[in-house]
Amino acid sequence: MEYLAQAYDVAVVGAGHAGIEAALAAARLGVRTVLFTISLDSIGNMPCNPSIGGTAKGHLVREIDALGGEMGRAADAVFLQSRMLNRGKGPAVHSLRVQADRAQYHLYMKEQVENQENLDVKQAEIVDLRLDGQGRVQSVVTSLGAVYPVKAAILATGTYLRGKIFVGESVQESGPDGAHPAKALSAALERLGVPLRRFKTGTPARVSRRSLDFSKLERQDGEEPITPFSFETDPTGLKNQVSCYIAYTNGRTHQVIRENLHRSPLFGGAIEGVGPRYCPSIEDKVVRFPDKPRHQIFVEPMGLYTQEMYLSGMSSSLPEEVQLALYRTIDGFEHLEIMRNAYAIEYDCVDPLALRATLEFKEIPGLYGAGQFNGTSGYEEAAAQGLLAGINAARQVRGQEPVVLERSSSYLGTLVDDLVTKGCSDPYRMMTSRSEYRLVLRQDNADARLTPLGYEIGLISQERYDRFLQKQAEIDRELRRVQSTTIPVSETLNALLVSRGTSPVAAGLKMADLIRRPQISYGDLAPFDPGRPALSAAVTEEVEIQIKYEGYIKKQLAQVSLMHRLEARALPEELDYRAIDGLRLEAREKLEQVRPRNIGQASRVSGVSPADINVLLIYLEQRGQHQGKEQG
Repeated sequence: MEYLAQAYDVAVVGAGHAGIEAALAAARLGVRTVLFTISLDSIGNMPCNPSIGGTAKGHLVREIDALGGEMGRAADAVFLQSRMLNRGKGPAVHSLRVQADRAQYHLYMKEQVENQENLDVKQAEIVDLRLDGQGRVQSVVTSLGAVYPVKAAILATGTYLRGKIFVGESVQESGPDGAHPAKALSAALERLGVPLRRFKTGTPARVSRRSLDFSKLERQDGEEPITPFSFETDPTGLKNQVSCYIAYTNGRTHQVIRENLHRSPLFGGAIEGVGPRYCPSIEDKVVRFPDKPRHQIFVEPMGLYTQEMYLSGMSSSLPEEVQLALYRTIDGFEHLEIMRNAYAIEYDCVDPLALRATLEFKEIPGLYGAGQFNGTSGYEEAAAQGLLAGINAARQVRGQEPVVLERSSSYLGTLVDDLVTKGCSDPYRMMTSRSEYRLVLRQDNADARLTPLGYEIGLISQERYDRFLQKQAEIDRELRRVQSTTIPVSETLNALLVSRGTSPVAAGLKMADLIRRPQISYGDLAPFDPGRPALSAAVTEEVEIQIKYEGYIKKQLAQVSLMHRLEARALPEELDYRAIDGLRLEAREKLEQVRPRNIGQASRVSGVSPADINVLLIYLEQRGQHQGKEQG
């Protein structure tokens, strides 16, 4: 029996990292929102590594925060250890990563969604979506027969859709961590013509801290001073609370794996889904890199109040007894006890080519996708998409123009453009190498790039925006001062320069010229700069980066300008590519499928050549001339 339940503007299906950001964004933008989850105890769950950030992922978290999302504040509130990765490289690839308390992260996010105005949270499984006569989303239906009328819906189902867990020969229908899977919704989506496919991911075992010999492991402490994720977090109150450790596999470990590959569902053919290319299981690593004598394992705590330790880098779907045997071959793990077995999980997700750059389905108005449902992997990728989907669903309900982020604006823009333009054949993971503009898309300047947009949208308060403007003014003033201030020559200055491995000077130099030297930092010049104002570390970091990399940044901005000109050439949504003479057959098929918004996006479609782009440019020119004559 069905019954008519309360009406909402936006329904969000799934309360993982994507669903949380989507629901919070929609509700904060003033539309009546409901967040559905199979279990209230799984809100903000971290079924894989309890960490936030990492290479490129840290950029996404900073961008989420700059736009007004929640993940950065949550990570700052519950982290156990903080480190800035890639310090030895340039600022474009510096990436913040924190080890988080899994239980506390869940509680933090549960509190946020439960207390958010305009947002209701309900434990229910959504089993159907219904459309109106025009093919728009009209309602969502729960397994108990409640029909909720809605104006838009966001699917953020993670790995729950027809989820299947593999541990050796054991196969169970299940969501992550033994949760109830969502089986009926996949069938409903298929009836609506949604193109689904099977992906796979995995997770390592959780083991007892008491069973490890830490004297045989490499200790890895946190970094001081701590850089927070949120531009709003005061760093003075943050401190590292735990140490992490590193272990290594060895020849005996690899031998156990090779002897049991026939029992792996991954190699035995039981798993149909495609796994993540950049986060392979330990079985994958041993098979793909047979000459590598060892593989690194990061031993990380799951929280302050649990004995569970996470073995990052040891994802597996081998049988339980094999897992125990291979772990115990590792130095420091001789007496290891497993608390939760490693497993692989297979699930349904959508082909993202079915989505617009707004994350709305092309063929189903009012329906949006976000997170692993869109074919991505990772908490950060999911949360970023959820934020964008929530913003656009709310704006559609309010009759406002959607938000589309260009590749040159953000890693989030790059992520979405990759998904909807190129698709993905395996779970998509964000990496700095995916962006051709990474020098201008650094994590340190995420606020300068996106906070004005967050303010315009309505997710950034006036108070926060005023603080942002003050910070930018301080950066501008200090840049001007550093560029105009001369440091006189002295023995002390030359002694510093020589000690840093750079040549001494015969006369005074502008401070900016000294900072441009790779060996000299802004901080090094403090003793020679008596007029230096008291500024935050965030401001001085930005000043130093802009001075040191000024030439490179200008070159990249020129590339951005060129791409903007291509993206200004809009392609009509109703354009019939099959009727355009000169386009190759493959290009016609791909362009019909993707339906790019502009020439820039068309140039990135797989199978579209530069010659095809020239054909499109000529066609647009001729079309414009023809329309001009008609109007004349």
